[in-house]
Parts: sequence; C-alpha cells; structure tokens
Amino acid sequence: MPCRRYYLLIGLLFCWLFAGVNGATVLAAQGNASGEPGNELNRSTSIADDGKAVLSGNRGVQQLEQSAEALYGYVLEGNVVKVREETAEISRIFVSSSFEGLTSVEGINALSAVIIDLKAAVAAVQISPQRWEAAAAKLRLAANSLNHPRQPMWLQYYKPIREDLNALEQSASVNDLAGWKATLERLQSRYDNIRPAVIISRQPEVVNAFDSWLSYAAGVPTSSQKIERARLIEIVSYGQEAVRVMFDKEKDEPALSLPMAPQNYGIWGLLAAGFIIAALGYAGYRKYRGTNQEWKIV
Repeated sequence: MPCRRYYLLIGLLFCWLFAGVNGATVLAAQGNASGEPGNELNRSTSIADDGKAVLSGNRGVQQLEQSAEALYGYVLEGNVVKVREETAEISRIFVSSSFEGLTSVEGINALSAVIIDLKAAVAAVQISPQRWEAAAAKLRLAANSLNHPRQPMWLQYYKPIREDLNALEQSASVNDLAGWKATLERLQSRYDNIRPAVIISRQPEVVNAFDSWLSYAAGVPTSSQKIERARLIEIVSYGQEAVRVMFDKEKDEPALSLPMAPQNYGIWGLLAAGFIIAALGYAGYRKYRGTNQEWKIV
C-alpha cells in the first residue's frame, strides 16, 4: 500500500512539472508573438499634432543606431556625399522620435548636442576628417548606449581608462606633475569620447561625480600650493572609485573580468528537483507511518 501511494505521489509531481513547463512555454510564445503592451506602444508609430509621424521608443532608437553605424562607416571611407545624406537622415530620425522613458532629460540633451556638433562639422566650408571622425564616433557610442543601456559599447573603455589611472598613480608616487598633466590630458580625451554615451545610460550624479574629480585633478599642476605625494595618491584613489561606480564594477574586480552568465537549469533541473521533492515526501511519509505504528494498540 505505501508503494502505491509513493507511485501516485511521483506521478502527480511529474504532471505538475510537465504542466508548469508547458505553461511557461505557451506564455513565452504568446509574449513573443504579441509583445507586452508597453513594448507594442514602443514599436508603434503615432501621429503628432502637426500631422508628422512620430517614431516611438525602440523603433526610433534602432533606426538611429543603424544610421549612426552607417555614418561612421562612410566617414572612415571618406564618402562625403553619403556622410551628408546620412547626417540629414539622423537629424530627421531624432526630430521624429520620442525617447521618453528610455533615458533622462540630460541624456536627451547630450544626444541632441552630439547631433548638433555633427551637423556643424559636416556643414563646415573646409572638410576636417579628424573632426568628422570624432563627431561620428561620439554619435555612434551615444546611439548604441541608448539602444543597449545594459551593455553599451562604451564599457570597452574601462581598461584604457584604468590604465590611465594607474599611470596617474605612478606619477603621483614620484610627485611627477609633468607626467600627471600629460596622463590627465589623455584621460580627458578618452572620457570626452564617451561622455554623451555615459550621460545617456547613467544617473546624473554618477556623471557629475567623475566630472568634478576630473576638474579638480586637472587643477593640481597649476595649484599655488605644493601638494604632497600622499595627497596626490589620495586624489587618484577618489578617481578610481568614481570610475568603478561609473562602469558599474565590483570592488577589486579585474579590468578584463566578465560577468558570469546566469545559470539556466531547464527541464532537467526541474525533473531533478521533482525527484528530490518526491524522495523527501516519501521519507516523511515513512516516518509518519512508523510513528503511527509505534502508538498502535495490539
């Protein structure tokens, strides 16, 4: 009799697990087919009061990143005609898109400023390949940050920026203000490339913290008072902490470390869990039966 109950318990657990897996599969398929209400709104196109079509959310962001990638390629090729055409297309996409809920007001302003700089560079009488490439690179990073806020391309700058901070620490250890200034200028140049993208995908206080540190560190070589070696090293440590927060790194995390992928146990994990639950249930049942038999009157 206990065996029959045990088999019945195992059968019920299998039915429950099978129903749960099938239900999750059906829900996932329905979600992919129809999408959530918010995502459906993001993919839709609305009409503004002036009769112009407005691209919503993800659709406008995807088109913007595609155009930014194409523009960057045309700039590297030196295709002037295509660069000007793609610049006009990027301006059109930005004007006709709504980025509400995708970034902060500061992020939208930063993206707008990058596009304005790009248009000014392209419209200049004298063509400057260096200026074009710098403007196109900033826009590429900014558009990518808007479309991929959790894993933006600008995170690849973590290693070179950490190397600059290490070089800055070496200059501080020997009180080399000339080396400090040169390293800081290199760091500032790297940061200028990614700053609009950082503003788009990070909180304003995070950006302001690193901006303030960079401004303070830049004023060290021109300070009227001599700054001691220990103070210089302390200043570098503040910058390292600001960079760690900005790049969302754990403390003492290596520069090249990658986040661990989440474990996906799948159906075999559920089956294993079912066996464990069944075994524990059967053990509890046997213990319960044994306890009842001890108190049974003969």
